[in-house]
Amino acid sequence: MNETLKVLENRRSCRNFKPDMIKEEDLKAILKAGTYAATGMGKQSPIIIAVTDKTLRDEIAEENRKIGGWNPGFDPFYAAPVILIVLAKKDVATHVYDGSLVMGNLMNAAESLGIASIWIHRAKEEFESEFGWNILKKLGIEGEYEGIGHCALGYAAEPAKKAAPRKENYIYCI
Repeated sequence: MNETLKVLENRRSCRNFKPDMIKEEDLKAILKAGTYAATGMGKQSPIIIAVTDKTLRDEIAEENRKIGGWNPGFDPFYAAPVILIVLAKKDVATHVYDGSLVMGNLMNAAESLGIASIWIHRAKEEFESEFGWNILKKLGIEGEYEGIGHCALGYAAEPAKKAAPRKENYIYCI
């Protein structure tokens, strides 16, 4: 089996990260892979915000925790040291699909480099609030963007679980 298919079959969501920061060259490679995701009519509606600053990362985690309704102290990013936030321009009809493909590229690229990942939701709610607007404003990002997801990255603290068996009737051929 070729390496790409192995990555696609072996990637699993990680819910227990080591605190170690990933290598900068690996982060750059993952981000670049995200920019090569297919987008509707090639419009490239998504943007990626890479958060490696621990203070901001923890503020985003706390906002996400509140939106999710979890108890204080819970980290919805499972201690991952890097958070990649994918947003996409609301005025592009395919923006949710475009951003979702970016998320897939980010997670699969990470897996190919031995870096664990997980897709965390609630980016939509975060960036519909003053909290998210302030992040965009500080970065000089203008326009109407919808949060698609967070790609939490880091080194896994434990081995990934095996894939669940694929369900029956997953594929239909005509």
